[in-house]
Amino acid sequence: MAPVIPETTTPNGGHDEQQLMKPVVIYAPPGMIGHLVSTVELGKQFTEHGLKVVIVLGGQADDHEATAAGGGDAADSFLESATAAHPELSVHRLPQVARARHVPAHDHVSRIFELARASNPDLRDFLRAMSPSPAAVLLDFFCGSAVDIGVELGVPTYFYFTTCVAGVALLLHLPVIQGRTALSIRDLGVGLLHVPGLPPVPADHLAEAVLDCDSLANRQFLALCEHLSRSQGVIVNSFRALEPRAVDAIVAGICTLPERRTPPLHLVGPLVKSSSSEVAANRHECLAWLDGQPVASVVFLCFGSMGRFSAEQTRHVARGLEMSGQRFLWVVRRPTGDSDNEGQHHQQQEAGLDDLDALLPEGFVAQTKERGLVVESWAPQREVLAHGAVGGFMTHCGWNSVLEAVAGGVPMLAWPMYAEQRMNKVFLVEEMKLAVAVECYDKEVVEDEEVAAKVRWLMKSDGGAELRQRAREAMQRAKQAMGDGGESKVAVLELARKWSNAYVGP
Repeated sequence: MAPVIPETTTPNGGHDEQQLMKPVVIYAPPGMIGHLVSTVELGKQFTEHGLKVVIVLGGQADDHEATAAGGGDAADSFLESATAAHPELSVHRLPQVARARHVPAHDHVSRIFELARASNPDLRDFLRAMSPSPAAVLLDFFCGSAVDIGVELGVPTYFYFTTCVAGVALLLHLPVIQGRTALSIRDLGVGLLHVPGLPPVPADHLAEAVLDCDSLANRQFLALCEHLSRSQGVIVNSFRALEPRAVDAIVAGICTLPERRTPPLHLVGPLVKSSSSEVAANRHECLAWLDGQPVASVVFLCFGSMGRFSAEQTRHVARGLEMSGQRFLWVVRRPTGDSDNEGQHHQQQEAGLDDLDALLPEGFVAQTKERGLVVESWAPQREVLAHGAVGGFMTHCGWNSVLEAVAGGVPMLAWPMYAEQRMNKVFLVEEMKLAVAVECYDKEVVEDEEVAAKVRWLMKSDGGAELRQRAREAMQRAKQAMGDGGESKVAVLELARKWSNAYVGP
């Protein structure tokens, strides 16, 4: 049974200032743990300024089909822990909704958009019933169709993007790009797209959802661009010093269609997952292992909650790490592409076999045990990247992971896998210059020689040392942004003050 999530409460009619203050509502899609982590961290920021924050989750499909980006028990557990530790933060789940039958099963992006849209009537009812009414509603971009509800109810409505500023700039420019050609972006192949404030982006590096102009997902993103122009502002989990050109382009209004309004931009990052008391009390074995390693000597490999390689690719990575001769900490997830994988996994468990030994090349663990550690499925990434022994990070380029690396001052090896990650790779390598790309990441297999070469380059070359220095400088700028008087801290404070002034009359 899923943990019970506390429901929102409303003031009881008392007269103290906190009870009379209107709450802030953040509306998020169901089950997307990557979005929820950033959303909760944003909510915590506002509770620190005395605001009550209600995170409203769109309804899950009535057939209980999981979303593409994870969720379920992990999301429930995370939210339960967050609300228990922060009483001014609460969660309200909207009722289940019918899954749109016209959306293909494989179209995960459209499915999430449509689930959020189907929840709009329930969201309207919830907001109308709130007493006091909310001071503001913040929408995850998947929930963008709810901007009409904010307008209808007269509630200031903002968007919260858990992605980078560059991704917002590209989204705002999407109608301009598609208005210049009758072709789909997919048909442009490796042709470069020129977006104000960004480095040239290969067309095929845009998210799959916008590659076909006639697809439902592309139409949803074009509609989102129009929704953004009607909002009170866009809040982004980033900071200006990390993406100055993209910020300037958006603020100048040169990313949007000429006739369309550009909403105000509020940068509040980097917001990264807080270290929980649970993690501190149950310290993962990998952190103890890192304690025994020299400073900045370990490359950390982790590819997100959805990042899974084939068995063949996993073996190539293993051989590459062995060839590199470098210290490593590697989070390995069971592979994709094997229809018998689940059954095989249970058979191995029943037979007492070690899953990792069965998956990795023969002798790999024994031959690398003096300088490497392999952990299965999960490691406390935030704590790992903050550890002084970690000197490099091979990553899928998810934005939460990127910000955790920036916060830890760790340079990256970019191996994008899905969604917007290939765009992020371009921004990281060409604009921020905090990463180098693993070659052939867009091919069927990255060979072991490439893995070895990139790991050695990052950890041992002058170029890798320069990249590490830039990462440390970015870390300092991130600390400044979130410190007293920093740009992100000030942005949060200004929003909190604006919403704090929305009191209920006596």
